[in-house]
Amino acid sequence: MSARLPDDCFALPPGVDWTPVDEALALLRQRMQTVCAVETVALDAAQGRLLAAPVAALRDNPPQANAAVDGYAFAWESAAPSADLVLAPGRAAAGAPHTATLAPGQALRILTGAEIPAGADSVVLQEDCVIDGGRVRFPRPKKPGANARAAGEDARLGEVVLEAGRCLTPADLARLAVVGVAEVAVHRRLRLGVLSTGDELIQPGADPATPGIFDANRPMLKALAKAQGFDTVDLGAVADDAATVRTALERGAREADALVTTGGASTGDEDHIARLLSEEGHMHTWRIAVKPGRPLALGQWDGVPVFGLPGNPVAAFVCFLIFARPALLSLAGAPWPEPRAYTLPAAFTKRKKPGRREYLRARLGADGRVEAFHSEGSGLVGGLSWADGLVELADGAAEIGPGDLVRYLPFSGFVG
Repeated sequence: MSARLPDDCFALPPGVDWTPVDEALALLRQRMQTVCAVETVALDAAQGRLLAAPVAALRDNPPQANAAVDGYAFAWESAAPSADLVLAPGRAAAGAPHTATLAPGQALRILTGAEIPAGADSVVLQEDCVIDGGRVRFPRPKKPGANARAAGEDARLGEVVLEAGRCLTPADLARLAVVGVAEVAVHRRLRLGVLSTGDELIQPGADPATPGIFDANRPMLKALAKAQGFDTVDLGAVADDAATVRTALERGAREADALVTTGGASTGDEDHIARLLSEEGHMHTWRIAVKPGRPLALGQWDGVPVFGLPGNPVAAFVCFLIFARPALLSLAGAPWPEPRAYTLPAAFTKRKKPGRREYLRARLGADGRVEAFHSEGSGLVGGLSWADGLVELADGAAEIGPGDLVRYLPFSGFVG
């Protein structure tokens, strides 16, 4: 069974009207809890999953000291600076260790990955050696342990190698496999329902001459959700009709762990998302001091959290990344994520009024400076494709000119 959030999880403190971005994020962080149950999966099925518990090594890695190069194994203390050692019979190879103990003054042919034989602690590169009959000559490395990997230098038996909440990468799967882990406890993928509302919406593929607005939000939000590792439930684009919207919300509550909607979240006659949540569920409107965006409808329908985003695609995109994404990842079992940010010089001019946090569509230029989209119009969806990140401008007034440092958030830093 999935966990449920309390009914008042989105309630604002008494007297709060306009909410600064940092306060809104702090409230969400405080009130989110994991709702996705735990299951055990094999490593082959674990990529992109969120660990539900720490994972400890089942053995040392490497399990034994081994050679990092092809060469000759020897005891460092028993060799002179200009070593001239007896070549022991046989060799050591990966998977075929040398079983005899080397005597002082002996060296043994060894291949990369082979276990260091007893009596040796160092390896000299074969390129540095001269073989003369039954002897091997070389300049002794400066320190003992040269070209040898110590047992357990990568991980020790019982050491925690990955912490709970980590989104598993291909490199993580290698990390787990090399310490003997074959399966892990992970959270079930968050199921996110995506719903668009509005009589004006038509679907991509319709006759371009059809009156209305093509629904950009649903494909955009489904793609954003999948980039976070969520499964999506497509609840469609529905008309401004209370019964139809109710049916979509009911389906979403049955099939998803959380819902994200666009449109219908304000206070107009046809804003049925807000009305239904207020009358039949739980509804809280957060007026956030942010541009683009501002109103964010947060509520619950049959215990399932609902994130009501602005209908404008640019505002919906920004509000999803800044507000919905970290909250949803917390619901999924991840620690609260902070976006990756860089302080870089601007390649634009901007005068900002005080009072709101602003996010500009931006991209990194070849000269290492950040360019801003030519217009701040929130209806220009092409600016999202043009951009590869956002510039975040603090709440206060600002005068920005070329060369001034700005906070740049690449879109790649919002993935996973």
